[in-house]
Amino acid sequence: MVEWCLPQDIDLEGVEFKSMASGSHKIQSDFIYFRKGLCFGLACFANMPVESELERGARMKSVGILSPSYTLLYRYMHFLENQVRHQLEMPGHYSHLEAFYDDKKGVLPDSKGTPSSQQPVHWLPSIHRYMYPEMKITHPAGCMSQFIKFFGEQILVLWKFALLRKRILIFSPPPVGVVCYRVYCCCCLANVSLPGLGGTVPESKPFFYVNVADIEMLETEVSYVACTTEKIFEQKRDLYDVYVDNQNVKTHHEHLQPLLKINNADKEKYRRLNDQRQMLMYSQEVGEDCSSCEEDLFILFFMEQNNRIFQTLMEVSASQDKTLTADHARGMGLDPQGDRSFLMDLLEVYGIDVMLVIDNPCCT
Repeated sequence: MVEWCLPQDIDLEGVEFKSMASGSHKIQSDFIYFRKGLCFGLACFANMPVESELERGARMKSVGILSPSYTLLYRYMHFLENQVRHQLEMPGHYSHLEAFYDDKKGVLPDSKGTPSSQQPVHWLPSIHRYMYPEMKITHPAGCMSQFIKFFGEQILVLWKFALLRKRILIFSPPPVGVVCYRVYCCCCLANVSLPGLGGTVPESKPFFYVNVADIEMLETEVSYVACTTEKIFEQKRDLYDVYVDNQNVKTHHEHLQPLLKINNADKEKYRRLNDQRQMLMYSQEVGEDCSSCEEDLFILFFMEQNNRIFQTLMEVSASQDKTLTADHARGMGLDPQGDRSFLMDLLEVYGIDVMLVIDNPCCT
């Protein structure tokens, strides 16, 4: 149930399911990013044992906030963690939350955007779309490093699905906070900064945590990246294109199966990424470079890769014969044979008028 909120006339339908992940009763604390209407939320959850038959031995609450942008929500993580503990120990005392709301409140877009369970709502201006559009989010130290280590070469598989704007669903049992960061990292794989692309790039939608209450909404989405703690989703194949369980990336779509195979070009990209990371870590150790961070390196690595691909495709589509050859594929850092189906899907998704002539195996 929603225990308390400000403003009181806001539409909070379903937010109690978003701010408490299924299975949370098995853990002591967690944090959850989620989407509610046009807004994004961050909630901190805590579970405290109590000697009460009425509460069945445990008191569980979440305290969270909603904003039109998720880019700055992390700033209030510490406050929310403190407040959820306060609410467990002193239920019904909302003065700190009221003061927070009065200090931070703004104007939400309309009734479609909303706040999160037992908590204040506030408005945060969206960050200037500098290098990574709508993607800046704070993470625990080493979040990107953990993402790379966790998935290994499989991040190249996720990269292709993210660039094709597929519906990607990541399953994990609670806690779900670190999995929300995987959603973020996955979205970072698909950033493109070429000015000429304009409206041809479909929007990348991080939905963060979703559950069965979101099924109706997910049925209408053609592209998203989300995570869930509910295993039932695996059976609902019409809701996703790509299902990620632990390090296992799979798809039930036959035409996407070739994208699951790691080819030589993927291995080369992964090697280069690791080399750049090692160089960065070495320069930080010897004190040469304190300004760069692993997040920037990771984001720029994939952005430059994506820009190179789209720059080549745009140049070929603007040429007279519009023919994409094996040499073009290699120039984009792709495997002419192994990435053929990926390239074909890419041309279709982005509506790029190019003819692919990489049929002859001798071209490899």
